[in-house]
Amino acid sequence: MTTALILIFVIAYAAIALEHPLKIGKSASALIGAGLLWTVYALSTGDANKISGELGHSLMGTAQIVFFLMGAMTIVEVVDAHNGFEVITKHIKTSKLTTLMWLVGFVTFFLSATLDNLTTTIVMISLMRKLLAKHEDRLYFAGIIVIAANSGGAWSPIGDVTTTMLWIGGQITTLAIIKSVLLPALVSMLVPLAITAYVLRGREVFSVECLERREGLQTTDFERNLMFFMGIGILVAVPAFKTVTHLPPFVGILFGLGILWLVGDLIHRNKEDEDKQHLTLVHALSRIDMGSLVFFIGILLAVATLEHTHILTALAQWLDKTVGRQDLIVMIIGIVSAIVDNVPLVAAAMGMYSLTTFPPDHFLWEFLAYCAGTGGSILIIGSAAGVAAMGLEKIHFFWYVRKISGLALVGYFAGAGVYLLQYNLTH
Repeated sequence: MTTALILIFVIAYAAIALEHPLKIGKSASALIGAGLLWTVYALSTGDANKISGELGHSLMGTAQIVFFLMGAMTIVEVVDAHNGFEVITKHIKTSKLTTLMWLVGFVTFFLSATLDNLTTTIVMISLMRKLLAKHEDRLYFAGIIVIAANSGGAWSPIGDVTTTMLWIGGQITTLAIIKSVLLPALVSMLVPLAITAYVLRGREVFSVECLERREGLQTTDFERNLMFFMGIGILVAVPAFKTVTHLPPFVGILFGLGILWLVGDLIHRNKEDEDKQHLTLVHALSRIDMGSLVFFIGILLAVATLEHTHILTALAQWLDKTVGRQDLIVMIIGIVSAIVDNVPLVAAAMGMYSLTTFPPDHFLWEFLAYCAGTGGSILIIGSAAGVAAMGLEKIHFFWYVRKISGLALVGYFAGAGVYLLQYNLTH
């Protein structure tokens, strides 16, 4: 049974990693992999009660992550539908390309920590398409946006799917992850940003003449500001809600979503249905990336079978004997996340190492949050933010390898060095 499970998981994992060459969605591979793994496990065990209990336990953990992500993605879509991000973007005015790059880098870094790296990448690249006329300039900006978004997501419990998984799983806590990973994550962005800004020094911004608002968006300044600040406020308040009530984060995000839904219905109640249809929460729910949510369900349930059959525990023991050092093991996981998706890697690590041996806010979990979050920037296919940028700006894989990968790798090691130095000084 063990051999069959490992073989199925490896094939499914390979199909996920080769999503673009195979032209088969990673969600399909993850769901088929999960279905086969649980089927083989159930038939081999023959104990219906045991399987039912383990599946229920795994489903509970998976559902918490999926509900949280669904709520957060919907809130962001509502803000975007109201053109709320214009609150930030209308203040970005400069004629120097390097100044604009520094500004975009820092806005992306901190916005990513509040929203998430994927959404922030889409928002910032969409903005660059309105600000920059030259495609070559936009490509460099897209590369920096991917690095900044992934770095910004690594130090916030709601900034990256992997960090959210660790937070909901109890491996990290809000204040501890911010305190430990903020500086390394900042360094991992600053180093590539400084090098790229030096390369582009002296260039002027060739701007698109005007910033048009998207057609059909008929929102007032009051509506735009209200939905922006409410949406951001709800997302930022979720960690505090969890700390005060000790309820799972998905309860807080769904509670906040309900409040936003109520406010949206109230401020648009006097409009015609045709005018307010694209501003409603129902419309926002139809726009969220359901494919990604289904992928998370599939991969988390697939990894759960390896956890219940103790395959991950055996792998952790083998790594400890072979590599020995935890910092090297985690850094290897981070680099591998540039090739394959970091979600299954972190899910596997959570199953490999128990909270009993490695309690919350242990070195292993915090360093894993940094490495898995920032390591995906090394290749454009290594993160959801990179894949989104690839699609929006038609970035070629090998252009990214030549121009951006080296920068991201230098930033990754620089931030890792800062984290290790900081950890040794404070412990």
